[in-house]
Amino acid sequence: QVQLVESGGGLVQPGGSLRLSCAASGSIFSYNAMGWYRQAPGKQRELVAGITRAGSTNYSDSVKGRFTISRDNAKNTVYLQMNSLKPEDTADYYCNALPAKVAGPWGQGTQVTVSS
Repeated sequence: QVQLVESGGGLVQPGGSLRLSCAASGSIFSYNAMGWYRQAPGKQRELVAGITRAGSTNYSDSVKGRFTISRDNAKNTVYLQMNSLKPEDTADYYCNALPAKVAGPWGQGTQVTVSS
């Protein structure tokens, strides 16, 4: 059974950093690219970073140069290192497989709040 568990969120000041983790169970991690999404209050969920099984990455323009996605295939875990955080990065963050057609059930997400 597919399960995604995100962690690592919290309250951070503008300019600060956080590292998010997503532990995946089941085959969803082994066979697929993975992505980090975020959903801000009142907005649609958006994809901010993706990583293939081989480690190739891509980012949305809004986070490029500040966020880094990585994965540990031995631990079935994907990470999102977030630096130079801005108030507009405030959102609930989720991970899931890519593309959307192979996505599993959404986890509970992890909340990131960037505020002074």
